[in-house]
Amino acid sequence: MRSKTRAAVLSAGALCIALSASACAGAGGGNSAGDPNSISVLMVNNPQMEDLQRLTAENFTKETGIRVNYTILPENDVRAKISQEFSSQAGQYDVASLSNYEIPFYSANGWLAPLDDVAKDPEFDQDDILPAYTASLTGEDGKLYGEPFYGESSFLMYRKDILEAKGLTMPAKPTWDEVADIAAKVDGAEPGMKGICLRGQPGWGQVFAPLTTVVNTFGGTWFDKDWNAQVNSPEFTEAVEFYTKLVREHGEAGAAQAGFTECLNNMSQSTVAMWYDATSAAGALEAEDSPVKGKIGYAQAPVKETKSSGWLWTWSWAMQAASKKQDAAEKFIAWASSRDYEELVASELGWAKVPSGKRISTYENAEFQKAAPFFEAERFAIENADPKNPGAQERPAVGIQFVGIPEFAALGTNASQGVSSAIAGQGSVADALAKGQEAAQKVGNKYKQP
Repeated sequence: MRSKTRAAVLSAGALCIALSASACAGAGGGNSAGDPNSISVLMVNNPQMEDLQRLTAENFTKETGIRVNYTILPENDVRAKISQEFSSQAGQYDVASLSNYEIPFYSANGWLAPLDDVAKDPEFDQDDILPAYTASLTGEDGKLYGEPFYGESSFLMYRKDILEAKGLTMPAKPTWDEVADIAAKVDGAEPGMKGICLRGQPGWGQVFAPLTTVVNTFGGTWFDKDWNAQVNSPEFTEAVEFYTKLVREHGEAGAAQAGFTECLNNMSQSTVAMWYDATSAAGALEAEDSPVKGKIGYAQAPVKETKSSGWLWTWSWAMQAASKKQDAAEKFIAWASSRDYEELVASELGWAKVPSGKRISTYENAEFQKAAPFFEAERFAIENADPKNPGAQERPAVGIQFVGIPEFAALGTNASQGVSSAIAGQGSVADALAKGQEAAQKVGNKYKQP
């Protein structure tokens, strides 16, 4: 009988199919052999990762002699490539950016090497990492398999000056109805400005990241406690129809293809007045070179039936079990997740761009607090996220913006295609969720008790 509360362990082939539409043949590139002082890192193209790439040669490499070859890809693409590489254990990449969604079953399948040596290093100070992340990156065997690069929840970002000019006030803990009302009133506040940016790009980690939190707070869920699919339930349907209507009426241009990066650009370029997304976006918005620095306000994730609805996420470093360069890889991980690295970013790029959300000491740092007006809202969101009870009813698996089972990657991505089409005006929410319900029930049936 499969556990209803822990992720099931799939075979390498089955999990690859679940996580990616691509075959599990070894991916090209990487660093499968050669110089022992050179490692290959595969990671997502978020701003904090790009900063890391720029700072590596003059700091980590100069200090250690270890060269780092980076492969940086958009979120959907990097997930597919990582699943290919790690399931095949080709060893072409030594380190990859994985999340608290993948690490439990990657480690259970033996695809990751434990990071106990990093965790036990007094200089690294594992106790300074927020406990929620240490717990979520620990395998069933009690070993640590990931170290967070940054952590995040989700919150609402909005232009204080735009709302003020319209005589509007954003509550610290808004409801989705309040947000929709404000979006309508600030739509067109400046030439070319829309009311809100919401992800519409297909992908379980794109449109369904924020959308699943909306589903949760509207009283919906992917599965009930007995693994009965609920994708076309009234609550799930109401949430998706609300989200689709809001983004179609007051959202960004090209919403059906907009993900995190596109919304960040829209907010930075003042083409939207609000944005609901990852707290990690705030650092880029408050950077010294940001055209909207000092203009942004931060409110908690909007709610309807629940007290909170922010997600819990971390992009973390994990080491491939097949890596032949684990000593060098561990040194890189220890550096990239360290307090010293945060201080390096602060000195080179400013405290607002520090990859925060993971260390207690960062939130207690007066310089960070001064440079990051979002620090209180971010910490509150992270500490109040509840992966075990994110909605209005009992769940069969942990997870807020995802269901903590390997099959969810394929399920969520497939269901997202129809939702993105509805956002584009090319299909209906009802049709999209009917197909999602059928696929979800096939998954749920695997977990039902005999």
